[in-house]
Amino acid sequence: MIAGLGGLAVAGCSKAQGPTDSAPDQANGASHGIARASHRPDPNGIGGQTPGGVNWATFKTRFMDQSGRIVDNGNGGISHSEGQSYALAMAVAAGDRDGFERVYRWTETNLARPDMALYSWRYDPAKPDPVADRNNATDGDLLIAYALAKAADRWKQPRYAARSRAIAAAIASRLTRAVGGRMLLLPGLEGFSAPGRTTVNPCYYVWPALDLFATTGDAATWRRVIADGEALLAAARFGAHRLPADWIDISNTGAVSPAADKPPRFGFDAIRVPLYASVSGRSALVEPIRTWWQTMPSAQIPAWIDVVSGQTAEYPLSAGGQAVVGRTLGTKRPVTLATDYYAAALQCLASMF
Repeated sequence: MIAGLGGLAVAGCSKAQGPTDSAPDQANGASHGIARASHRPDPNGIGGQTPGGVNWATFKTRFMDQSGRIVDNGNGGISHSEGQSYALAMAVAAGDRDGFERVYRWTETNLARPDMALYSWRYDPAKPDPVADRNNATDGDLLIAYALAKAADRWKQPRYAARSRAIAAAIASRLTRAVGGRMLLLPGLEGFSAPGRTTVNPCYYVWPALDLFATTGDAATWRRVIADGEALLAAARFGAHRLPADWIDISNTGAVSPAADKPPRFGFDAIRVPLYASVSGRSALVEPIRTWWQTMPSAQIPAWIDVVSGQTAEYPLSAGGQAVVGRTLGTKRPVTLATDYYAAALQCLASMF
């Protein structure tokens, strides 16, 4: 195994493989090129107030403590930059400035690295050192920067804009690498390079954030990351259904394959690939997934499929996975928020973008 990959995979994206789909382990936003929009809340969307509904209010009540920490109840009560980033994006979309500030303050206090504008990926309150692993998770950092840029635009806060720019610059300078003719987005600072290959997580390409950063300072780097990322995901199609795997390897010559030391599944990580692609207008990247999903009723779609053998999970997608399917296919989605953190987060993301 590539050093560090196992740990980051546990709470960053690769969730507990069970029936619940749980996770195991410039002065304003104009400087970011953010399109201004009306901020009237959608009563049935992320800013709605329906108790138990798919909205930020319900998510906050269930998963955020008073300090602003998002609790992953499917993973032993830990927290991670992923969850904090989701909450920041939801809060700004819902117009909850107080909630946003509490989540942001906790994130800066507990996860921000002192040596660079990135975040440690995991916080375990049961450990003597809750942040023993200082490695980052790039998807969390991307979405934190994205949410800060949106917040800077919405609430005219220069400090949010400045922090967003700093995070984006750190990602561009430290977490992009040319391998096999492509500029890759590394999942973290450490643990994803081995002799002859580099491991990448397709769901870490958070396209709404990448598109936003392509309008900022280091536009050339981001444009190449986007173009090469789109080509990479188009190449990362495996098996009879041509689906992406949760983790993929890119050889030094540019060959793409399912990661050598991870299960070759389209599963709990890759479920976000069609979500981020769909909401950013990249329908071509989603087509094989759409085609496979449309071969069966949505309630029967398995939680994962092995892209090599064709073996499938014995249990269906969670409400979160169902929400992604609905968002991707334009079909109905569950209207009650799941009680599991990761499933609920997917539901809210599908409603937010």
